[in-house]
Amino acid sequence: MIMTDILFLQAGGSGSAGMINLIFIAAIFGVFYFFLIRPQQKKQKEQTAFSDSLEKGMEVVTASGIVGKINKIEEPFVYLQVDQKTFIKFTKNAISKEMTDAINSKDEKTNKG
Repeated sequence: MIMTDILFLQAGGSGSAGMINLIFIAAIFGVFYFFLIRPQQKKQKEQTAFSDSLEKGMEVVTASGIVGKINKIEEPFVYLQVDQKTFIKFTKNAISKEMTDAINSKDEKTNKG
C-alpha cells in the first residue's frame, strides 16, 4: 500500500515532464519533415516536371547510365537513339534529371574552355 502511494505521488508531480516529452516528439517530427520528407517531395516534383518537358532531340541519361537522344515519345514511353541504328525503349520515369543535368553541365564546361 505504501509503495503504490509513493508511485502515485511521483507520477502526479511530473505534469510538466509530459509536456516536455510532447514538445520533444514534435521537434523530432519537425526535423524529419524538414530534412527528409520535404526535400524528397521537392526532388520528386522536379523530376516529374522534367519528365513532362522531354522533347524530341534532347540528349538525356537514363537512371542506369545510358546516354542517348530522344527519337520518339509515345506516352509513357521514350525511344532513345544510342547509336546510328540502335534504338532503346524506356519509360519516361527512367530518364534521370540529375544525371542529365550533370552531363549537360559537363558538356557546357568543355565547350567553353
